[in-house]
Amino acid sequence: MNAIFNRKYIPLFATAAVLVILYTIASILYDNFFSLLVVTNIITDNSYLGVVAIGMTFVILTGGIDLSVGSVFAFATIFVASYSEQGHSPLLTMIIAVILGSLFGLFQGFLIHVFDMQPFLVTLGGMFFARGAAFMISMESIGINNAFSDWVLDDLNVYLTEDTFMPAMAIAFLIVFFIALYVAHLSRFGRNIYAIGGSEYSALLMGLPVGRIKVLVYGLSGMCSALGGVLYTFFTGSGNPSVGVGMELDAIASVVIGGTLLTGGVGYIVGTLMGVLIYGTIQCALMFDGRLNSWWLRIAIGVLLLIFILMQRVLSKRNTTNS
Repeated sequence: MNAIFNRKYIPLFATAAVLVILYTIASILYDNFFSLLVVTNIITDNSYLGVVAIGMTFVILTGGIDLSVGSVFAFATIFVASYSEQGHSPLLTMIIAVILGSLFGLFQGFLIHVFDMQPFLVTLGGMFFARGAAFMISMESIGINNAFSDWVLDDLNVYLTEDTFMPAMAIAFLIVFFIALYVAHLSRFGRNIYAIGGSEYSALLMGLPVGRIKVLVYGLSGMCSALGGVLYTFFTGSGNPSVGVGMELDAIASVVIGGTLLTGGVGYIVGTLMGVLIYGTIQCALMFDGRLNSWWLRIAIGVLLLIFILMQRVLSKRNTTNS
């Protein structure tokens, strides 16, 4: 019982409470908001952000940061759209895009570990590089129109009721979520990530492969960013080198609101899922209202982010005092 009410779970419980309260208020204010259709739409509309945020969660758990995710996301969208429309296999271009994103992340992790460079600076450079590479492929948006994309959009759906279905993008997001849940909490790799985030020095003393884990974590983030871009391409039917600007901030906000400490070592994949759903619920409520400017989403997320950072600070001070 004491483990359930451990202080480190307070941000997670707070995230769950915020999600329930927001959805309840929106359901009271707007007709038909409390429905399975709205829930599936929220998950679908934010599936690509959710995949990117999951990758970011692993990075932040180690005490790092990845600012390149939005640019890698954009590169993946335009890469898939461009080469698919040139007649290449859409499935093959998807696989190559995810591999390139993974390799790019691995390279950033290599620089951070081997040269002991700050993740902020390395991934900031990576952000500009990947964005430039996206514009090198095409300066403009490219639409996709092929049998494979039509098959993904029309046939890879799971019907929950006669009128409500879960699209392929949402299914892919949920699959990534459950895999990440297993990796983070039930695998040796996940335990090593938490150990490194808690204290990298202690992890070294325990003989953990700190360098290898850090490199792999950035590779994982790159893979998730590219996969998110692939999902976006099929969701919108186009690739665009300009998309994903500021996505790294949305992903970081979702992770922090989900209860993951920016200093690393404490965090939850399920919390990130709830953080993304909070983002989506506010966005959907603004659409239902129709009177409020879309920038209210940024204001609401900013307020929540500050509250959760303050909560983390207070809890960290208490833990230090008790130690």
